Amino acid sequence: METDALHVGVVMQRVRLNNRWQSHQWQPLEILHEVPAGQRCLRADNDEVRWLFGGFEVRLFSDEAEGYYLNISSPTPCWFIMWRPEDIDGVEIAVPKTVTLSYHEGARLMDGGEKVDTIAASPEIIERLTAFVKTYYVPEQKRKRRKPSFEGGAAVAQMARDEGSGRGS
Repeated sequence: METDALHVGVVMQRVRLNNRWQSHQWQPLEILHEVPAGQRCLRADNDEVRWLFGGFEVRLFSDEAEGYYLNISSPTPCWFIMWRPEDIDGVEIAVPKTVTLSYHEGARLMDGGEKVDTIAASPEIIERLTAFVKTYYVPEQKRKRRKPSFEGGAAVAQMARDEGSGRGS
């Protein structure tokens, strides 16, 4: 099961740092709704650069329900934005590639070596995500682990024979 798409855009911001090793830092600034596909510079001066990237479709999938549950269970539910630096008109710009609400998907991207940042989700998005989780998330049943038996049996007898023959060490 999947939901209708949310059409969003990401505003990426480059801020100048007072740091001798790094002159600036890119970070997502804002998620905007109903943004058509495309990219454009919103601001460019010495202290700050902002770009808007639109056309992202975000859908909720029932097989990612646990990832959404983990997101809304966190202190600050958020969007996960994966981005990569790209050259646009001779300038390096942080270009978002993926936008998701799944904690698991964000973690998989980071595990794959991608740059992923977060932005706090709005109350409306949290409400929508919570409703989806209530409908589709089923917690995995905890199972009791069987403790190993030390009361004998074929496996214990075999282990004793192996120890006696010197193969057990």
